[in-house]
Amino acid sequence: MAKAHVDDELRDIRAAAATVARERYAPKAAQWDLERTAFPHDERRFLGELGYLGISLPEEYGGSGAPLSHALAVIEEFAKVCRPAAFQIFESNTGPAQAIARLGTEHQKKTFLPQIVAGEKTMAVAISEPDAGSAATDMTTKAVRTDEGVVINGMKRWISNGSEADVYLTYCRMGDAPGAKGIGAVLVEADRPGISYGAREKLMGFRGIPSADIFYDDVVVPEENIVAEAGGFRKLFGAFTIERLGNTTMSLAIGQEALDRTLTYVQERHQFGKPLVEFQSVQMTLADMVLQVEAARLLRDRAVANITDGLPDPLEVSLAKCTANEMAKRVTDLAIQLHGGNGYTGYTEEFGIERLHRDSHGWALAGGTPTMQRTRIVSELLGRTFDQRA
Repeated sequence: MAKAHVDDELRDIRAAAATVARERYAPKAAQWDLERTAFPHDERRFLGELGYLGISLPEEYGGSGAPLSHALAVIEEFAKVCRPAAFQIFESNTGPAQAIARLGTEHQKKTFLPQIVAGEKTMAVAISEPDAGSAATDMTTKAVRTDEGVVINGMKRWISNGSEADVYLTYCRMGDAPGAKGIGAVLVEADRPGISYGAREKLMGFRGIPSADIFYDDVVVPEENIVAEAGGFRKLFGAFTIERLGNTTMSLAIGQEALDRTLTYVQERHQFGKPLVEFQSVQMTLADMVLQVEAARLLRDRAVANITDGLPDPLEVSLAKCTANEMAKRVTDLAIQLHGGNGYTGYTEEFGIERLHRDSHGWALAGGTPTMQRTRIVSELLGRTFDQRA
């Protein structure tokens, strides 16, 4: 009975989210993508009013304190039709706000989380640098304690919501120890003197989710903005596994939507006097699409089901993320092929299939590429690390 109640509750949450996503955001998604429009602030506040920006954040800071599965269900329904809208829910429920909820001080939680839940402010994570992407521990951005506060100098690249977010959880070197041992993290407000931004990237996908370089030139923040001291990299990346589950869900949503649209299309579209689905080659392609989507879903759901003390198992997350990222690219590609018989339906912008495919590549790159996930899979499986440096 208890399980049935949980299933019914999750089903209701998913249905409500799907209604809002398809009625309010699906009609706007194509235009926002075409014009590379950043998600409007009033729409972000609307999501906050619905409670979608604090689903899995603590109640004492304005959230609902619900299980992560609830947030992921909402993210998935929004991501099927409008990734920029889904990104707001993703970032607040599975992104850097989770690091603050788990690792931050009471002051940091009270200062930032209620505003994030309300949609008044957004927080982005700043990890990558020009020479420190997959090799994150090669970062050189530094944070040095002085009498004035903590002074930050350096540069960050490939920052989702870069130049748009209000606060950046900035990973940086806080000590002289090499590798991960010297890395911690500091909260940097976007309006601090000395912070500036490069031009917004014109990406293949991810349109409506701004990305820009961030430059820190003697940016001073108070010591109370330190989230993790030097040596806190492992704890930070523990919280980052939650973001990877969010990333997995974004890819899962893209693959599921491509599959659903294709199933409808091949039953409605006729060639040689019968529906496309009557052709065996189409059936084989559809079966492959279903197999890949379901495999990704099962791996994601297993990672969620096995969460312990609020954190998922890193191995299970890497398995799910790698599978989902590659599934979304493959399934959207197959969807384009099966739609192609109708005047290149899948290849035009009008029907949204190509948009799903473009976005699938972005989510495969974000949060650790499939190649890096494979390294992590072996590392976690064997309980050892691997140094890829020459």
